[in-house]
Amino acid sequence: MSSTKAPYLVHLLTASGVIPAAFAVREMVQPECNVVVVFGLLLLTTLIDAVDGPLARRFDVKETAASVDGRVIDDLLDYLTFAFIPLMLIWRMQWMPSGLGWTVTLAMMASLLGFAHREAKDEARGVFRGFPSYWNLYAIYAGVFSTQISPWLTASMLWILTALTVMPVWVLYPNLAPRKWKRPIFLGGIVWVGCLAFILLSDYPSSPMSMVLLSLVYPAFYVVASVKHARLTR
Repeated sequence: MSSTKAPYLVHLLTASGVIPAAFAVREMVQPECNVVVVFGLLLLTTLIDAVDGPLARRFDVKETAASVDGRVIDDLLDYLTFAFIPLMLIWRMQWMPSGLGWTVTLAMMASLLGFAHREAKDEARGVFRGFPSYWNLYAIYAGVFSTQISPWLTASMLWILTALTVMPVWVLYPNLAPRKWKRPIFLGGIVWVGCLAFILLSDYPSSPMSMVLLSLVYPAFYVVASVKHARLTR
């Protein structure tokens, strides 16, 4: 592959995330929305996002394809697929308490502020500032919580994460995590995605609660690792 073409192909890969995002929205507006299809498409956008970052650094696209700002493309798509669409899905599926679905817009605003913050990513420390708007993953749990436990659990967790999105807390950036954390985060993330896939394919949202609880081990580990890393790099 030509060294001059490769960086622009990385930009194209990043931009291609809009395709599964568009299909996710199309499915969401159907009278009988299949949430498993929506989540599958959102997980595909997450996979693209996980791959394009290392490739962008590998081909140094900031220098070799400087006419296109890949960071802008990435931020626009991340907000769309990590925040706006999954939050709209929570509202669309009525997983919030009656009359309070509109409060997902507070999370949308918080995520906008989070993405726009000048210190949203500290690449030198390998961290995000605030809850990094993983609403696409939270929404999977929201469907289970609301169906099997209570919409109030979904709402209370959503409001807490909304507040954390704009607070000066630091969360590990998986692609740039220090060597100590990179392998367990990467391998644990693969297992976690497998658990989420099982949850989605097991009569979702009436998925086995045992698997749902087991899958929460990884987010708990991720939080603990982030706290420890933030203390060491303060």
